[in-house]
Amino acid sequence: MFVIYNMDEELQKVIDEVLSYDKKADIKLIEKAYNLAKSAHAGQKRASGQDYFKHPLDVTNILLEFKPDVPTICAALMHDVVEETPYSIEDLRKEFGEEITSLVEGETKTTKVEFDSPEAYTAENWRKILLATTKDVRVILIKLADRLNNMRTLKYLREDKQKRISKETMEIYAPIAHKLGLYSIKGELEDLSLRYLKPDIYQYLKKKINEKRDTREEKARMIIDLVKEKFKEKKVEWIDISGRAKYFYSIYAKMISDKKSFDEMNFFNFRFQIFDLRIM
Repeated sequence: MFVIYNMDEELQKVIDEVLSYDKKADIKLIEKAYNLAKSAHAGQKRASGQDYFKHPLDVTNILLEFKPDVPTICAALMHDVVEETPYSIEDLRKEFGEEITSLVEGETKTTKVEFDSPEAYTAENWRKILLATTKDVRVILIKLADRLNNMRTLKYLREDKQKRISKETMEIYAPIAHKLGLYSIKGELEDLSLRYLKPDIYQYLKKKINEKRDTREEKARMIIDLVKEKFKEKKVEWIDISGRAKYFYSIYAKMISDKKSFDEMNFFNFRFQIFDLRIM
């Protein structure tokens, strides 16, 4: 463990996680970004009543699942500094250089896109703009983590805002996450959107399944391990299996498309990969 004395516990957790996959990470730079963002947001509150800084910290922790580089972590910590505090882009450029600043600037710009007419504001146009105007995919990654954290705290907003943001999330952000192969983010974005767009259906599925996602994922891993063990016993080395528990929205969408009842549904997705022995 890399320890800096008098370091915040939350910062220590971030650093420990980063060092678990990047032993040469610039820890001092992460600490600098953390301290600047915490100081810049001091005194600000979110709709939940929590300190504002908890939001960029949570966004950073979401991103850590994907083992981001140091500039991405720093930009995630500071992604709202320019928009929500007196700090300017030039201030950040002087302190952190071009790479980190460009990531913060890219994330900030996507929140200020304006359309010529209401008719031009469509999910398809917005997705195209997000993908086309973003030179660095890391900006999109931060944007998705930002949206996921906002969805997790959506209960503190008015009902009309909950529905508007959920609709936008379902039509714009979940498809982008899918396009980038970020299936865990896509699944949770869709589930959280379903919770506010169709609360009766969401609660029905939640009651029926009656298990936390972690428990269902553990069951999926157990099934995969059992199948792999059987393959090994039979000396079958040309098939691999992977899989995960389905998200609520995925189950609901499948029920609609296949016209099936809940009891007819399969709650896991498994994928078998067959290797071509001729090229091995």
